[in-house]
Amino acid sequence: MKLEATAQVESWRNTISSVREQIGRVIVGQEEIVEQLLWCVFAGGHALLEGIPGLGKTMLVRTIADTLDLSFSRIQFTPDLMPSDITGTNVIRFGPQGGTDTVFQPGPVFSSIVLADEINRATPKTQSAMLEAMQEQTVTVGGETHRLPQPFFVLATQNPLENEGTYPLPEAQLDRFLLKIHVSYPSPDELKEIVRRTTSGNQPTPEKQASAGELLEIRQAAKEVLLADDVLDYGVRLLMMTHPEEASAPESVRKYLRFGSGPRGIQSIVSVAKVRAISKGRLHVSTGDIAAVAVPALRHRLFLNFEGQALGVSPDMLIEDILSVLEGERR
Repeated sequence: MKLEATAQVESWRNTISSVREQIGRVIVGQEEIVEQLLWCVFAGGHALLEGIPGLGKTMLVRTIADTLDLSFSRIQFTPDLMPSDITGTNVIRFGPQGGTDTVFQPGPVFSSIVLADEINRATPKTQSAMLEAMQEQTVTVGGETHRLPQPFFVLATQNPLENEGTYPLPEAQLDRFLLKIHVSYPSPDELKEIVRRTTSGNQPTPEKQASAGELLEIRQAAKEVLLADDVLDYGVRLLMMTHPEEASAPESVRKYLRFGSGPRGIQSIVSVAKVRAISKGRLHVSTGDIAAVAVPALRHRLFLNFEGQALGVSPDMLIEDILSVLEGERR
């Protein structure tokens, strides 16, 4: 039985690895971003990608959809976008005898992977249209509830530079993203390779490496990955130390944070850590898995106080301080 389990987890690890390699054929560099996105997709959550325009965020999401052979749709969020433009609406249909009835016309949210481009440019009313889809994986129109296809992911982007004409996401919606991923600027060597690939006649295309069924199988398997009590205690302690009133929290947390993470923070950490364990060929979560996923899982769940904002303190820095304290305690 143990040999069968070992062979199965190795098969899942190879599937995730082959998906990663195919994405690398199209996307130059960005290994950490790709890895975090795959954690999110195989864990069944949603991701928020933040980075300046032109870094290939849309291309990355499109490539993931092609590699996993999933349906894909892109919604460009603008101030005049209405909720029905996302969810769909009931339309009148005329019959051959002159009779009429209504039929539901699905919106672009009815895809397995939905790219919500520049989500912070839409009004709060439109942003809220995504809440039910993201949390319940359903859409309700005209009193009728419609289920979204499975698997279903929202991969949203936002530009951190332009604040004019934007509507910052409220805490409730930020909390529904499993991970917040920072898309960094490429290195000089990566820029050269980007130019070579995008200005030549031979642009690589990804090959399908996994089906929706395989993705759902790995997602279900991740839920069965073992989580020892001491590892869970480590994760819970990490979460509690994000609260400034916690006595054992680092000085920087007590000084610069207004609010720490809620319970969804530890749920996200554990869900993603289990997928990371499978990607490493293991059926148990380690404290290393918890520490590796902590920053993208918590950075959008920490809220700075006025002093922290004024000094430009980064939530990433505070999470690293907490991890340093925990590491010191374990030695």
